[in-house]
Amino acid sequence: MNAVEPGALSGAGLSEQWRAYVDAHATRGVLLRMMARLAPTRLRPLAVVRRPPVSPTRRIRASVIVPCHNYGHYLEEAVNSVLSQEGVEVEVIIVDDVSTDDSLAVARELAVTHPEVRVIINEHNVGHVRSFNAGWATATGDVIVKLDADDLLAPGSLARAAALFEQRPDVGLVYGYPRHFEHPAVPKGSVGDTAWTIWRGQDWFAERCKHGTSVITTPEMALRASLLREHGALDPDLRYTPDLGISLRLATVSNVGHIDNADQAFHREHSASMSVNEGAGEVVDLEARRDAFDRVFSSPNVKIANADGLRGTVRRALALDAMRDAASLADRPESSARTDGLEEFARATWPDSAYPKSWDTLRVGRKRLGPISRIGGLARRVARRVRNESYYVRWVVKGF
Repeated sequence: MNAVEPGALSGAGLSEQWRAYVDAHATRGVLLRMMARLAPTRLRPLAVVRRPPVSPTRRIRASVIVPCHNYGHYLEEAVNSVLSQEGVEVEVIIVDDVSTDDSLAVARELAVTHPEVRVIINEHNVGHVRSFNAGWATATGDVIVKLDADDLLAPGSLARAAALFEQRPDVGLVYGYPRHFEHPAVPKGSVGDTAWTIWRGQDWFAERCKHGTSVITTPEMALRASLLREHGALDPDLRYTPDLGISLRLATVSNVGHIDNADQAFHREHSASMSVNEGAGEVVDLEARRDAFDRVFSSPNVKIANADGLRGTVRRALALDAMRDAASLADRPESSARTDGLEEFARATWPDSAYPKSWDTLRVGRKRLGPISRIGGLARRVARRVRNESYYVRWVVKGF
């Protein structure tokens, strides 16, 4: 049900063969680790823990909330991926959002068979964000995870997250790599030499502003329940980017942890998902990301170091993203409508554009479609692909 992937980090534009290689070797690839260092960054870890514990020293309860609307054919597999978790005490809360298929029947059968499973039934269809919030309001766990009914948790993921939370009370958000796969073949979880990378939350937040992107899709993210109770759950106004919104908000009040070299979740890609239907499209993605950042900056309870400067940083980044997309489409006459939408978004987001060359590139590309323009368009697409690939590899390996 995830609607918007992490911007340029979604792997858009990458060849299927290269992306498949990166995904398959994410936890063990020495070459990929070397490539990940090539992507420039100023984000420096607060701590790196080698060979950390794979499970907590005490029994920690993890509550996994599963919003479900017409995903009955996926639901049992998703819930079983939680029930099979070792090293933690699990609680599964299925929230049926007025499904018209057999979702509710499957959920009730799971609850009868497994005492760890509870079912909440919405009176009205309210969407996956409000459904999660309804489930979270009844949760009793110390660790909270949102698992969409078409996704799965990787073996050992909850224990790894719980161990990090236990050892690092300063961390409010833990995430790792979400292995993407196409229905129906669920991959086997891959685990290498695990490590923890801990970032100062405000530094991690600033890095996200620099790129204007998310690095979290949803099922791989674990949240500290006490912080959710204090700062609120998912923002229902962020239909496509609630994961980005909550991760940014928690990063302003706590540090952020990443579990390196281990699959933490499996994100299913299929034709019925929101990301390839109502959540698809460059402008939809850009607007959703802008909304998530705007909501955090406008929140009266959030304190952000250099807030005005970072607000400008993220708006420039989003405008530049739009202009790069537009420039790559400029030499394709059939894409003029998409180009117009991207240019409009860029101007509305950052009216006093700090990137005049990008505007000029767009104008030239749209007016002149001769050989020089076509060569320029090809060069721009190649440069964008190289950029995307370097950042995608870094996201897969290092999490940002």
